[in-house]
Amino acid sequence: MGRTYFTEEQQSELQKNPYIQNVSPKSITYTKEFKEKFEA
Repeated sequence: MGRTYFTEEQQSELQKNPYIQNVSPKSITYTKEFKEKFEA
């Protein structure tokens, strides 16, 4: 199986999410607030 990368358009859309701190073609970094609210 090959890897799937985020396109520029997808990265732009994801960056609008207030719980996302950073987006790269390969990964998403979530904010501390997101982790505190949603991690079990």
